[in-house]
Amino acid sequence: MVVFPPTVSPVYVIGAGPGGLAAAYALRARGVRAVVLEKSEDVGASWRGHYDRLRLHTTRRLSALPGLPMPRRFGRWVARDDVVRYLEKYAEHHELEIVTGVEVSRVERSPEGDGWLLHASGGRELTGSAVVVATGFNHTPRVPGWPGLDGYTGRFLHAGEYRNADPFAGQDVLVVGAGNTGAEIAVDLVEGGASRVRLAVRTVPHIVRRSTAGWAAQYNAILVRRLPVPLVDRLARTMARASVPDLAAQGLPRPDSGLFSRVGQGAIPVLDVGLLDAVREGRVEIVAAVDRFEDGKVALADGTLASPDAVIAATGYERALEGLVGHLDVLDEGGRPVAHGPRTPKNAPGLHFIGYTNPISGMFREMAIDAEKIARAVAGRQRTE
Repeated sequence: MVVFPPTVSPVYVIGAGPGGLAAAYALRARGVRAVVLEKSEDVGASWRGHYDRLRLHTTRRLSALPGLPMPRRFGRWVARDDVVRYLEKYAEHHELEIVTGVEVSRVERSPEGDGWLLHASGGRELTGSAVVVATGFNHTPRVPGWPGLDGYTGRFLHAGEYRNADPFAGQDVLVVGAGNTGAEIAVDLVEGGASRVRLAVRTVPHIVRRSTAGWAAQYNAILVRRLPVPLVDRLARTMARASVPDLAAQGLPRPDSGLFSRVGQGAIPVLDVGLLDAVREGRVEIVAAVDRFEDGKVALADGTLASPDAVIAATGYERALEGLVGHLDVLDEGGRPVAHGPRTPKNAPGLHFIGYTNPISGMFREMAIDAEKIARAVAGRQRTE
């Protein structure tokens, strides 16, 4: 049993997803008491709500969190349910201190100025020596303010509500958004019996093979992530011509801008899990972006009208950190933390964020690395104080 110094307030970790659990373990391993506060009743709540066919696009070996490998029986590309099992086992194996059913609404400096005060559900006020915010990259579904959406007579849902293709069998479905989620849902619908599947694309994505001859795309991402952007763009362009078919005739031309340049703007390439073949074979139709909804129909940017039975908006998520920490001047114009991992905002020492980047080298991998760095920074600060 680990005995923590009674004179030091705990570090509060907000969120029991992979980032929060990794940070809690890393802190505990360095002798720092970490208490995880989770608003739901279980760890890994966001993973439990993802669509059924979801798998990690990063390899099992490079997706494990600190202190516990993922079991080999999970296979190379770990399924959603196995990720949940792993997170449950992780919390149990490391005997993490987790309090469920507690939602933190606001974080502010303690009146004494040497710690943090957390306002939580039930009128709780908790004082911590430091705070790690890990509420998740995909927190709140984002739906564009399309004119006329209220008048749409078909079924409309955000991708966060999608589970599987069963309710859409025999239907005409329009998927909006050509990121990894939209691409995979489109393939799932085709394989699940939808009569017609269209994918509305505003900006043509870079598409890469998840694995080529056994070599995972993640390995390339790790190798090149610190190289000059123009060089990586050229390398990626050469690789794409060799491994990805030209689908310009089907509405997916090769992107004009470079892959790594796009990453710098926050656009992660799509890892192919069947979209290339589905588009080439005409099973997924590429159409223009959605402009508005009109008379119960969908008006596309090229002037055409579509009358799908259902529209699934794979239009991303908001971080939704404004209510929690927005008053502390620690977020940029896009609502993301100005500092990440072991670094803290200059005006908020002891306030850490984990899991708010979307790196091409793999989010689980980078969260594991950041968790260790955060723990070193917090432990070092406590020793100094």
